[in-house]
Amino acid sequence: MLANIAPMARRSALMTAAAAAVMLAVSVTAGVKGVLGAVIAVAVVAGFFGLTALAFALGARVSPQAMMGAGAAMYVVKILALLVMISSFQNATAFSGLAFGLTVIVLVLVYQAALIFTWRRTKMLYVEPDGER
Repeated sequence: MLANIAPMARRSALMTAAAAAVMLAVSVTAGVKGVLGAVIAVAVVAGFFGLTALAFALGARVSPQAMMGAGAAMYVVKILALLVMISSFQNATAFSGLAFGLTVIVLVLVYQAALIFTWRRTKMLYVEPDGER
C-alpha cells in the first residue's frame, strides 16, 4: 500500500508546485507584501502536506487502520493550526493577509484535486487477499 501512496503524493506535489508558482506570480500585483504573504502560505502548505505524507508513511508501516487514524488526526491538527494562523495573521501588517489566504486556499484545493485525480486512476486493492487459504 505504501508503494501506491508515494507516486500519488509526488504527482500532487508537482501540481501544487506549479500552482504555487502561479500564485507567486499573481501575488506580485500586490507588491512586496503580497509576495511575502504568498511565500509564507507556500511554506505553510508545503510543511502541512509534508507532515501528512510522513504520518501516512509511518501509519502504513503499522496497518491500514493506523494509516487512517494518522490521516484523520493530521487533518484535525492541520485545520486547527490553520485557524490559529489565520486568526493571528488577520491584522498582520508585515505581509498581505489576502495573498496569504488566497494562496493557501488555492494550493490546498489543487493538492486535493490532484490527489483525488491520481487516486482514481490508480488500481489499488482495497482488500488484500492472503494466499494461505
